[in-house]
Amino acid sequence: MKLKKAVIPVAGLGTRFLPATKAVPKELLPIIDIPSIQYVVQEAVDSGIQEIIFVTGRGKDAIEDHFDEAPELEQILAERGQTETVEMLRRIVAMTEVVSVRQKKPLGLGHAVLCARDLVGNEPFAVMLADDLIDNDVPCIRQLLEIFEEKQESVVALMEVPQEDVHRYGVIKGSEVKKRLYQVEATVEKPQASQAPSRMAIIGRYILRPEVFAILEKLPAGKGGEIQLTDGLAQLVRERKVFGCEFEGDRYDIGDKFGFVRATVAYALKRPDLKDRVIDYLKSTIQ
Repeated sequence: MKLKKAVIPVAGLGTRFLPATKAVPKELLPIIDIPSIQYVVQEAVDSGIQEIIFVTGRGKDAIEDHFDEAPELEQILAERGQTETVEMLRRIVAMTEVVSVRQKKPLGLGHAVLCARDLVGNEPFAVMLADDLIDNDVPCIRQLLEIFEEKQESVVALMEVPQEDVHRYGVIKGSEVKKRLYQVEATVEKPQASQAPSRMAIIGRYILRPEVFAILEKLPAGKGGEIQLTDGLAQLVRERKVFGCEFEGDRYDIGDKFGFVRATVAYALKRPDLKDRVIDYLKSTIQ
């Protein structure tokens, strides 16, 4: 089975970034001058994924608009001679095909994924969480795809986290197949540190077989009264093999304010037009 589609849930309210997110979707908050969601979509495109499915909520139409044509804006820019900017905007539109489905109630990540069932169909698909930016020459979702193409089974991204942080994540119990690859034996959603089966946390990249939809459809609400994707994975593990890939790359949790700052600085340091000035500024603030 070849994977062609990625589901990106973007229905969250972004309350941790109020008041900035009162009228602007948090996924459009820029890392310098590029909306964070564009980095996630670019990762999918660079991995060979052909179609993006946004699971949206009220007030999130601007996310789709970002990947749509803006002829009036392009005309104004062209009249001003800003042809490079026009070309940049057109490249964003040409990146991929974008469709969306509405999650009417905030019933959890598992429910958000289930909302995309009709658009995904009976085929494997990626799930990419917009709060996670992962920077690497080989995109994180591509790393998972390489395992899926070999195993033809679901794959989740893993990262070892400090013991005191395991309560913030879904965590796996698993056996190491080879370096950076685990066969998942069980998953636990946000365990207490003393009860966690490992420090290997599931990070926001997944390759899932379509069988997960039937599981999510029957899944009772878990922690917080929500349908948790981790609970769905726990059931999937009992029915067939699931693998975990300890991905290579730098991960930034931009759902967290400090993580957003870290990402902004890190991506600024990658840009020739900003790197030297950012370094000089950072040095001046430490002195």
